[in-house]
Amino acid sequence: MQPASVLSDGTIRRLVAEGHLGIDPWDDRLVQPASVDLRLGTSFRVFHNHRIQVIDLADPPTGLTEHVEVAADEPFVIHPNEFVLGRTEEHVAIPDDIVARIEGKSSLGRLGLIVHATAGFVDPGFRGSLTLEITNFNSVPIVLRPGLPIAQLSFMTLDRPAERPYGHPDLGSHYHGQLEATESRYGAVPPGPATGS
Repeated sequence: MQPASVLSDGTIRRLVAEGHLGIDPWDDRLVQPASVDLRLGTSFRVFHNHRIQVIDLADPPTGLTEHVEVAADEPFVIHPNEFVLGRTEEHVAIPDDIVARIEGKSSLGRLGLIVHATAGFVDPGFRGSLTLEITNFNSVPIVLRPGLPIAQLSFMTLDRPAERPYGHPDLGSHYHGQLEATESRYGAVPPGPATGS
């Protein structure tokens, strides 16, 4: 068994060139020493705070958010202490033998902008855009613009390919293939085991 290792810039470039790792659109200028910068997309979900009294995780409500799509040249303003969902411009395709982690960029974190609350883990087999959990901890509004480098994705190899990667019929993978910022599907009933049809 080989230990997991973080992929370097050269390895990331090679795996993308070989088609083993998918990042679309691809921009070689966004490759960092051990990660790839990801840009902000045009899809957001804003919470209906005036309608929500409480979120009970034993019985989560549906329809907590409203989808907002902005034009590529249109700003999106996030206010102090506001929490919104966004998505990456890039769609990723993670192979069965790699796991990824999404992290915020330190320069944005120093401005009080956080891009993921807890969900930084991207399973092997995941395909789609990545939903960002964006919070403004500053005391003034922050203007976001589509195309802004907002996060970075690092990759680690697994000791062997996953037996049931994300999207496997037995797993009930809620966000596989997502294209927009996607609200929580916590508590959704996963499908039953595959019947082999």
